[in-house]
Amino acid sequence: MAPYESDDSTTAAAEVDDRYPRRHKAARYAVPVAVVGVAAATIGLVPALADSGDPDLPKISAQKLIEKIAASDVQQLSGTVKISTDLGLPDLGGLESSLASGAMESGKGDGSSADPSAKLTELATGTHTMRVAADGPDRQKLSLLESGSEYSVIHNGKDVWGYDSKSNEVYHATTSGKAAADKERDVPATPKDLTEEALKAVDDTTSVTVDGTAQVAGRDAYRLVIKPKDSGSTVGQITVAVDSKTGLPLKFTLTPSSGGAAVVDAGFTQVAFAEPAASTFAFTPPKGAKVTEGEKGPKAEKGEIPEKGAHGPAGARPEEDLGKGLDGLKVIGQGWNSVAVLDTGGQGMPSGSAAGGDLGGFLGSLGDKVTGKFGSGTVFSTRLVNALMTDDGKVYVGAVDKAALVKAADAGR
Repeated sequence: MAPYESDDSTTAAAEVDDRYPRRHKAARYAVPVAVVGVAAATIGLVPALADSGDPDLPKISAQKLIEKIAASDVQQLSGTVKISTDLGLPDLGGLESSLASGAMESGKGDGSSADPSAKLTELATGTHTMRVAADGPDRQKLSLLESGSEYSVIHNGKDVWGYDSKSNEVYHATTSGKAAADKERDVPATPKDLTEEALKAVDDTTSVTVDGTAQVAGRDAYRLVIKPKDSGSTVGQITVAVDSKTGLPLKFTLTPSSGGAAVVDAGFTQVAFAEPAASTFAFTPPKGAKVTEGEKGPKAEKGEIPEKGAHGPAGARPEEDLGKGLDGLKVIGQGWNSVAVLDTGGQGMPSGSAAGGDLGGFLGSLGDKVTGKFGSGTVFSTRLVNALMTDDGKVYVGAVDKAALVKAADAGR
């Protein structure tokens, strides 16, 4: 048994189920999808562990480390963070980035470049560096550093501001403190958020261990390793670096079962647990800036602001969203090999007309044709989430390999 490794995976799983209850049948399917959708108005995320040597820390069990994460209540911090996301989308000359953002932005409103729900979808692809700060539940700031420009989203009391220096556009929304806090949590974006989503998937199909120590952003940390026990999942393992003093997850890394670079690598490069200056969260629209007002009024005060982001109403968690607006959604299988099924009522891949045939041929070239008891269809793959679209209009999606999708489709008939 490796140093710090714990054999209490089952006990730890039971503890996690109590602390992070699954609120929807599709929760396990939502975990990898939520991890991919790393783009929200909140603080903190990423890089590789520092090469400064592993710290010598007291042994701790997986159960106790999970309890430490659950009890963590860091209110004040500031630092520099980095996030890298590599889904392995097909090379379409840059179109793949637009497709990733477009899928998240569908159904959004005015199109302001300063709208956080639009701008932060960029975190879903590539590598990004940010500055972050937080002072309790009412004040947070994230600044996305770009070449020659900067984008910031600021939550200060009842106000949420987004500012894009490149276009000189400002987005402003007024909301209650609760609604603002819920809005920031609608997509897990910090190592802590991502970790809590991953812990929802822990049960007897999951191995949970403590595998040594590391240093992240100059902080001593334990390495919590979460991985599926069964084959078939595209998730290889999730590694979380947990601050030994505060219990705050400092780094979150999801590696695929296929190997290679991490799909998501998110963590602090620099962090300090001190009160940021009040001026950090002050914002006044620059002269000449175009200001777009978001939702406000009675609904805002009740915490009912319609979120224009990727995951529906403010405060809704991703696993809850899966059951909203998707008629006929069901889940096949258990654990990490769960597959979500949606009957679109359509005809599957475009075919027939010349235009439809061309589109079908293009889409088909991006996937692999498969057959089974269900009939035939096309599998579209990334390094984490795969989808099977059958010729009769059913869609099977999960963090599982092609064989598992075909097996789920056969079982559904």
